[in-house]
Amino acid sequence: MQGTDGFRVEGFFEKNGVNEKISCKWAEGKKEIYANDIIYEKPSDHIGKYASVIIAPDDIELINGASEQRRKWVDSILGQTDMLYLENLLTYQKVLLQRNAWLKQQNTAPSIDRAALDFYNEKLVETGNYIHQKRAEFIDLFLPVLQKLYTQLCNGKEQVQIIYETDLSEKKLAAWLESSFQQDIRLQRTSRGLHKDDWDFILNTSVLKNFASQGQKKSFLFALKLAQYEYLRTHHHNNPILLLDDIFEKLDQKRAEALFQMIQHPDFGQVLLTDTHIERVKIAFGDKNSIDFINLQ
Repeated sequence: MQGTDGFRVEGFFEKNGVNEKISCKWAEGKKEIYANDIIYEKPSDHIGKYASVIIAPDDIELINGASEQRRKWVDSILGQTDMLYLENLLTYQKVLLQRNAWLKQQNTAPSIDRAALDFYNEKLVETGNYIHQKRAEFIDLFLPVLQKLYTQLCNGKEQVQIIYETDLSEKKLAAWLESSFQQDIRLQRTSRGLHKDDWDFILNTSVLKNFASQGQKKSFLFALKLAQYEYLRTHHHNNPILLLDDIFEKLDQKRAEALFQMIQHPDFGQVLLTDTHIERVKIAFGDKNSIDFINLQ
């Protein structure tokens, strides 16, 4: 529908025996989400209602890319399982923009009145402490699941680890905001805080992105996403939808077979899979009545 100024997508969902129509409308840059034709006051109110996990070719950037990719990934998981986390995160991001705007203003119109800055610092500390606590707790719960799944995919030949890197491991956020103030003035942005957090993915004793082979990275990525699936299922007490987008083209047979076996387990919920070779998928899954094939020419 090129040339139009908007679109509407809707789907029908069943959860715990209850059927519901969810619609998303986008027009002239504005997004609206509806449940049974009743609009949400805030689109964020819908987050976490129907959990899903997608594995797609671009996801390798979770390993190879910058820290922002990993922060968004962690935030997307915690935002679906903890509404208070989502609220604190949105507030932190909003106040961070305001603080950065204040810092930029000092370059052209310096002010000795620090009342606004003190307010921004206070809100960043208040929301940042909660974000930090939940991110640390997340790794403690998530890591054992990841290690178990990676072992299943790789027959226990390698060990994986996640290390949470954060400024708050050295000192409290309030102390950072105070001690880095002059640097922030020079840089015209907030140089320390939760918006700089990162997670190191470790294979045996080496950082995965720097030393692992492509096959090892793919195995880690699949284990990472399946662990995400398990984490969401545990917290929501029902199965997320698993979306697999064209991931089998570059998989070797052993990894593909291990992944096929895992997602065919009775504990898994609905799986939506795209592939360029329908026969390959039919061979992998066999002749099962629970599978529908749609051939798009």
